Amino acid sequence: MRLNKSFPTYAIALGVFGITNTEFGIVGILPRITTNFQISASQAGMLVSMFALIIAISGPFMTLLFSGINRKKILAGVLVVFTISNLFSAFAPSYNALMMFRLLPAFLHPVYFSVAFAAAASSVSKEQSAIAVAKVFNGLTIGMVLGVPVTSFIGDQFSLEAAFLFSSVINAIALLGILFFIPSLPVEGKLTFGKQLNVLAKPQLWLNVAAACFILASLYSVYSYFAEYLEVVTGMSGKIVSIMLILFGASGIIGNMQTAKYLSRNMVKTIIFYPLVLGSIYFLIYYIGSYYIPMIIIIIIWGAVFTGGLIVSQTWLTSEASEAPEFANSLFVSFANLGVTIGTTLGGWFLSQMGTHLITWSGVLFLLLASICIGLKIKFFDML
Repeated sequence: MRLNKSFPTYAIALGVFGITNTEFGIVGILPRITTNFQISASQAGMLVSMFALIIAISGPFMTLLFSGINRKKILAGVLVVFTISNLFSAFAPSYNALMMFRLLPAFLHPVYFSVAFAAAASSVSKEQSAIAVAKVFNGLTIGMVLGVPVTSFIGDQFSLEAAFLFSSVINAIALLGILFFIPSLPVEGKLTFGKQLNVLAKPQLWLNVAAACFILASLYSVYSYFAEYLEVVTGMSGKIVSIMLILFGASGIIGNMQTAKYLSRNMVKTIIFYPLVLGSIYFLIYYIGSYYIPMIIIIIIWGAVFTGGLIVSQTWLTSEASEAPEFANSLFVSFANLGVTIGTTLGGWFLSQMGTHLITWSGVLFLLLASICIGLKIKFFDML
């Protein structure tokens, strides 16, 4: 039987889902971890923050280290580590052991993502590369949106061990998909570390890096307080907020693919208009976010635009380092995590100092900074 040509991309995307679920799914079971290991909420939160910090710091270096290895072997090897780490986490005898089982695979998280994006893009024609990458991003979107509630449900209905085993099984299935559906992907014309690092000497790359970082900061400065806003300003109950999160994610999958089509047609125009579109949504949230039905409609549109921002940022950043795709993707993963950290921090400051209703202005501020970087890139490096 002839396999669908999309199977390899879906197998890679499932791995992205499994790894994303490992990173974020634990948020839904932090209260159980607190009780189980008799630790404080802040200690439990370190299981999330330390994971993200390792990704941000180690991403480019780890990707350089593995840059000469067959891509299939890297994808499979990382999933083996994530499968085992989740398995061991399920039966961790102490908090320190659990922390160790989580932090070790965190070093390989950016390696998988960097190779996954590059492998997906190289598996199709250049015109279709953005769409292939978008399919991989769907694994990230689904992992972020459904990972927390699904893991939380399994933990509540069964046990803490079952929640970790769920992540282990997902990564194991993705591993089988990689082994059976991905052909060997040897590195052709391996670049030396020096040649890959040479891309860092390009000023236009750093303008793209800054733009991507600010877009991610804008996205998460508002989204991180999604539930808070809906409960305080819109007046939704916790149960309705959970439904809104799922609705947000579902529209995000559609928006992700649609944005990829726009990027395929004209990358520069898409990156120019993206901050304007997202900024318009923030204005709508500010002015009519207190109204129930209009806010539901906004959430549907917001979800689509939100996830579109991920692939817009990734495509824009990596467009200036096509000669070192894995390294460029590792820069995206690292600076995306940095953007999330900065955005969440400033968003929290707006929330505490100015009130929940003004949270969208933190997002607008970052969009202005992103637009400045995009404008400078176009003006001085003749992108149009």
